[in-house]
Amino acid sequence: MNLKFKAPRQASLGVATAFTLAVAGALCAPAFGQAAFPDRAISLVVPFAAGGPTDVVARMIAIPMSKALGQTVLVENAVGAGGTIAATKVARATPNGYTIFIHHMGMSTAPALYKKLQFDPLKDFEYIGQVVDVPMTLLARKDFPANNFKELEAYLKVNKDKVSLANAGLGAVSHLCGLLFMTQVGVELTTVPFSGTGPAMNALLGGQVDLLCDQTTQTVPLIKDGRVKVFGVTTLNRLSALPNVPTLDEQGLKGFEVKVWHGMYAPKGTPAPVLDKIGAALRVAMQDPMVKQRLGDLSSDIVSAEKMTSAGLKSYLESEIAKWGPVIKKAGVYAD
Repeated sequence: MNLKFKAPRQASLGVATAFTLAVAGALCAPAFGQAAFPDRAISLVVPFAAGGPTDVVARMIAIPMSKALGQTVLVENAVGAGGTIAATKVARATPNGYTIFIHHMGMSTAPALYKKLQFDPLKDFEYIGQVVDVPMTLLARKDFPANNFKELEAYLKVNKDKVSLANAGLGAVSHLCGLLFMTQVGVELTTVPFSGTGPAMNALLGGQVDLLCDQTTQTVPLIKDGRVKVFGVTTLNRLSALPNVPTLDEQGLKGFEVKVWHGMYAPKGTPAPVLDKIGAALRVAMQDPMVKQRLGDLSSDIVSAEKMTSAGLKSYLESEIAKWGPVIKKAGVYAD
């Protein structure tokens, strides 16, 4: 039932004023007994190279966060080992709010992928909030025999030894998406790792590989141009950018959901008032018109207000660790 009512104008203004004062207080009030935070630049650590999807998101929100906090938020790229180098760096940083961290779903898969992980995602960090979700699509080369998902399933059951599935390397989202797909369909395909999704996509376009699971930031234009075949999107609801493409969930792979979700973290022990101030700045940044427009153009979704909180991120991270651990262990993939 959808009930609507018109509140008195005076009451509406009171609620709006109270909300504005609350946000302003969170951004401006110093913690008791401490110098006002922040009084210098903040380092936002990104675990991947400049120009990649996570780096793009980080640089996009760093500017409005800087304005909200009154200090510069500097993006620092700490590349290597699937994001674990950066995560370890932040886990060991001084917990004062001047080092924060943005990472995608790799934060939830690292415990199963790496035997000698030097941090614990659930014990070594404070949670600021989720940021943005980027959907995936399941694709095939243009001349692949199957034309829809049902035909794909039937074809794989008979020809699984002849089909190759590309990915961007161990632990990449394309790799994990492929593992989940094979698990739910019940087939084992020949996987072909590349150094990134760019080379993997080039191989698909060139007909050297058959299938690939990749982010909408790269695939939407190719799908619309008819340069690849698409069998479904990996969200539970259809995408506005691809309204005629069914979800894998609605086509029989119940619960199939893979999103390149991003979260923001701080070292364990960072004071709560500091976390509150950073979290408030993040929420302000995600409502910036330019940020919203650019993310929309990239077919990315700003998460709900509930998820953009410490509790929201912690709960989702726990559920993702529980989801991906068995998939990765069953596949027998790991890194030292």
